Amino acid sequence: MGNITPESIVNDLRYLQLLSRSFPTIADASTEIINLEAILNLPKGTEHFLTDIHGEYEAFQHVLKNASGAVKRKVNEIFGHTLRESEKKEICTLIYYPEEKLQLIKEQETDLDDWYLITLNQLVKVCQNVSSKYTRSKVRKALPAEFSYIIQELLHESSIEPNKHAYINVIISTIISTKRADDFIVAMCNLIQRLTIDSLHIVGDIYDRGPGAHIIMDTLCDYHNFDIQWGNHDILWMGAASGNDACIANVIRMSLRYANLATLEDGYGINLLPLATFAMDTYGDDPCTIFAPKMNFADGEYNEKTLRLITQMHKAITVIQFKLEAEIISRRPEFGMEDRKLLHKIDFERGVFVYEGKEYPLRDTHFPTVDPAAPYRLSDEERELVHRIHTSFMNSEKLKKHMRCLFTYGGMYLVCNSNLLYHASVPLNADGSFKQVRIGKKEYWGHKLLQKTDQLIRTAYFDEDNSDKKQFALDYVWYMWCGPDAPSFDKDKMATFERYFIADKALHKETKGHYYSLRNEAEVCDRILDEFGVEPGPHSHIINGHVPVKTIKGEKPIKANGKLLVIDGGFSKAYQPETGIAGYTLVYHSHGLQLVQHEPFQSRQKAIEEGQDIKSTTFVIEFNSQRMMVKDTDKGMELVTQIEDLKKLLVAYRTGFIKEKQ
Repeated sequence: MGNITPESIVNDLRYLQLLSRSFPTIADASTEIINLEAILNLPKGTEHFLTDIHGEYEAFQHVLKNASGAVKRKVNEIFGHTLRESEKKEICTLIYYPEEKLQLIKEQETDLDDWYLITLNQLVKVCQNVSSKYTRSKVRKALPAEFSYIIQELLHESSIEPNKHAYINVIISTIISTKRADDFIVAMCNLIQRLTIDSLHIVGDIYDRGPGAHIIMDTLCDYHNFDIQWGNHDILWMGAASGNDACIANVIRMSLRYANLATLEDGYGINLLPLATFAMDTYGDDPCTIFAPKMNFADGEYNEKTLRLITQMHKAITVIQFKLEAEIISRRPEFGMEDRKLLHKIDFERGVFVYEGKEYPLRDTHFPTVDPAAPYRLSDEERELVHRIHTSFMNSEKLKKHMRCLFTYGGMYLVCNSNLLYHASVPLNADGSFKQVRIGKKEYWGHKLLQKTDQLIRTAYFDEDNSDKKQFALDYVWYMWCGPDAPSFDKDKMATFERYFIADKALHKETKGHYYSLRNEAEVCDRILDEFGVEPGPHSHIINGHVPVKTIKGEKPIKANGKLLVIDGGFSKAYQPETGIAGYTLVYHSHGLQLVQHEPFQSRQKAIEEGQDIKSTTFVIEFNSQRMMVKDTDKGMELVTQIEDLKKLLVAYRTGFIKEKQ
């Protein structure tokens, strides 16, 4: 503390006086310094990175429960050959699904008290292992209040010591005799799950395709430490929740396309009855063949009559979407998307689409709500329908709760421990320089572009004035979903119309921006890292999702000599035929960086009843010869600053600038 001068004390005096309220004496400040210095020398917490979950809530929740295989690995390390494989599997399943597993065991076990005694001792050992890298204070904060004292005693006392052996046995026996064993086991299992993952990063796309995005959001809203980098599908839902009707139409269309109505109806209480009524009236005699749900996701869930209705609703909302998008395109010529207004290029009499002088037969020629003289005008019934659905989205309290969570814990990008996280891209020119994107009257690129788009998405949701600024932001959220220069999209077009109506696949092609080829070059990745204030080095990485890694075709998730990691491995069942796997987890712990490759998850029920875990393969990307400590992390840098401030406070006390408070 010898380098702290009186001048520095005077300059920081107001701040130090505020700090003295939390640490009113020399003893308090000294104790906190000792505590923080100790924390700096603990191993860094384990970070898990997941992306493109797309509503697959069962697989997502299981990966959190088993910590991407880490729980199983720890159980193997602790019990080795002292337990059979079947017994270790039983412990793991209990840790993952304690309530459900307990029910099964109570139906089968003949000597339940004996099972409780053995199991509680085993869980204490696992819990001691996973809590060993944390301070007692941090573990204490994670404990359930009703069992806090007992768990602390069990974690921090060794049964090897003769004097403590009887003490610990009595605690466990009393838990059993007072009929609290079930609740205590559940508390211990949840604590193990919580301590195995220190922080969770979701690198985009929670929503669409799968059935349970709302369940994933419920899980995240209650999670102990997480952040989200918004993906294009998340932004689409944020636009819908902000009141953008084109985003609302897209959200509904995607849900119908995959016969997934659970998130809309069960999750958010969106009333789709007006759409169903309109679709039956308008398309009652229309087979709507090309609008049948995709990928056989609906098999077994819906009867034929319901599937027929979903197909009609799908067509109805798709046509409405094209009209709503055309309104934005006409209103915002600066978006440069006039070429995405396509309904006027249809020859309705002949049933052909005329594009660049060439004619393409339409796969569906029945457009009862489209007036060839004014193809983008909504009919009175369509306008009324849009208004009613809009109201339903605006009044969903659950949707509001989840959006607040997305805004509070999310953003377009994050820099964390020398890793730069964003879902899709940073638009680039062909030479690798940052593409300048005009928004309003200014141009933005690189870091500033992601900051500006983040700000616009927030303005669209939070700004209560119906001002030009608010209206522009609302329209721009839709542009973020499908605009050529949007960092969350970065393709020349979204060929929704062509994929539905034109058989010729040449028109389906969506050309990706230069980022997606240039990100394979280490020099380009270093330039991007530098742009975001990350010092390029051997332990600096860019982490993306968005584009599924086609493992089945030999594609690798590790690019640019390890500088960039694409971790979309196909959590979504829609992508699994392309990827050949069922998702990745990137794990960053004190020993290094690992990529965990998952095989498809069967079901929660099979996991509980048969002990089926996700089969995962782990690849070491980087191994640190020296274990990373908290002092080597961003959190460590914050703690070092706090220690310096506390040392200044000590000097201020000892030199009389600030008086101790008794």
